[in-house]
Amino acid sequence: MNIGILGGGQLGRMLALAGYPLGFRFRCFDPSPEAVAGHVMPLTVGSFEDLDALTAFATGLDLVTFEFENVPVWSAECLAQKVPLYPSPMALAMSQDRVEEKTFFQSMNIPTAPFAPVNSRTDFETALQNLGLPAVLKTCRLGYDGKGQYVLQTVADIEPAWSKLQGVPLILEGFVAFEREVSILAARSTRGETVFYPLVENKHTGGILQSSRVTAPASTSELQRLAQNYALKTMEALEYTGVLAIEFFQCGKELIVNEMAPRVHNSGHWSIEGACTSQFANHLRATTGLPLGSTKVTNHVGMKNILGQIPSLEKLLAQATDQVQLYVHLYGKKPLPGRKLGHITMLSKDAGSLESVMTTDWTELS
Repeated sequence: MNIGILGGGQLGRMLALAGYPLGFRFRCFDPSPEAVAGHVMPLTVGSFEDLDALTAFATGLDLVTFEFENVPVWSAECLAQKVPLYPSPMALAMSQDRVEEKTFFQSMNIPTAPFAPVNSRTDFETALQNLGLPAVLKTCRLGYDGKGQYVLQTVADIEPAWSKLQGVPLILEGFVAFEREVSILAARSTRGETVFYPLVENKHTGGILQSSRVTAPASTSELQRLAQNYALKTMEALEYTGVLAIEFFQCGKELIVNEMAPRVHNSGHWSIEGACTSQFANHLRATTGLPLGSTKVTNHVGMKNILGQIPSLEKLLAQATDQVQLYVHLYGKKPLPGRKLGHITMLSKDAGSLESVMTTDWTELS
């Protein structure tokens, strides 16, 4: 089985590492010659808008998948006419426009933050009157890890936000006073089989994921069942194939959708060691029509991103104890402020021991 991956970041890298034991072969396509997935598979460098390059890339492949959702939909549609492509261009399109995405969720009675499209200054003023402050102004398209958005706490924030973001389609979202941020990962195969990972609690700083944590057993809670129901409705409506991530705001017993990602996701990296089958392996099983693997979690599991700089590997590994297993994943990326350079997964039978290690300030281990 020859599999092509659009995008050459760490997600593509981890997909390949999960697929090699199954005998799959990979190559990736990315605009950057320094894409880190190229460390573990052949890399084709080209523009996602270059149909000739994409067609040449797809020659001889059995299927193509994504690790990066900002591929032009028209390129994905053209590619899908030549080779099976999962998830579908429809799912890709839905995730690329925040107004369409929220409208889609609301059409299925899945709650979202109140919102209004903003295509002019008049739209902006009307949306502010209707939604009030605080609110969040975002670009409709692109933007990740906190980019392309501006939190409006007071009237003084309005002009700076408009000056920074105007000129492209925007969305104003009412601020959700949430208790915590959580996400669920689900997988649906070409045969319609589905599996769900346990909800994880996520902590962000400046829009960048810092850590994720799941406490076993977590699959029997009402929130888990609610998240699974929302994920199942979404996958069935989109005729989805592959792993899907949905991020929520938890408000008491209610889950409010923030956004979805039609791919494997940072908040599921813990599953490599923390679940019977990782999100990466299940994405490959789903897209190739193999039986999906168990998502069972047997330990308390936590994951922390390594951001900006890499701590001393020797000191980092020394944080493991008899109570806490520790696994380090480095992506081979050049250190830059705020950049995701790797992640650390921690497993423990004891919640207290896990908490102690998770609260360690890794940046001090230089």
